[in-house]
Amino acid sequence: MKIAKNVEHIRRDIDARLKALGREAEAITLVAVTKTYPVDAIEEALKAGISHFGENKVQEAMRKLPLISVPYEGFHFIGHLQSNKINQLLSLKPALIHSVDSVYIAQKLHLALGRSNRYQDILIQVNISEEESKSGVSFNNAITCIEEISRYSTLCIRGLMTIGKLDAPEVSRPLFAKMKELFNQVKEMDLPNVHMDYLSMGMSHDYHIALEEGSNMLRIGSALFGQRDYKERR
Repeated sequence: MKIAKNVEHIRRDIDARLKALGREAEAITLVAVTKTYPVDAIEEALKAGISHFGENKVQEAMRKLPLISVPYEGFHFIGHLQSNKINQLLSLKPALIHSVDSVYIAQKLHLALGRSNRYQDILIQVNISEEESKSGVSFNNAITCIEEISRYSTLCIRGLMTIGKLDAPEVSRPLFAKMKELFNQVKEMDLPNVHMDYLSMGMSHDYHIALEEGSNMLRIGSALFGQRDYKERR
């Protein structure tokens, strides 16, 4: 029941903040980040109205997805994607891959998808904070990368993704604002295979700031499920 209450609280909070921002008519996609959480917790969230969830590790997703019996709208992959895990990930039929962080990974996805005549919706991950510990194309090189990736006919770029700093939420505000500017810039370019629908930014600690700076896709884990136990992954 705690997860259901958390879902309700987050939903109400998002609605209130959107109303205050004059964005109440906009649709916000809430992606529950389920890494390390067991299947029963995921199912409880789905029963409480969550329809999208995301995993960070391909191996963990492969263990969990076959066990989930509650219907859901979309499985998202939001972690760093290694080229040797692409075929395994595609077998899970992700609704959206948030973490295409290089032309190289896009090319590998394109080749794998071409072999089975499939298409895949993706987001381009931008390392807006320029931290070495994070993946993503650089902000300054993002336009060039997006132009190159847009040439791959099996991929549809649906937007951008970034991860804010883990400091106080306000530290990420100018970074999120730059991402919104980049999002709008790419949208105006009218590139092939590019439909700028989603700006995925904001997590449990900073989603308020992300909403204020234009995010329409939030990735929230601990605020829904509680603190993670990294010692026992299921």
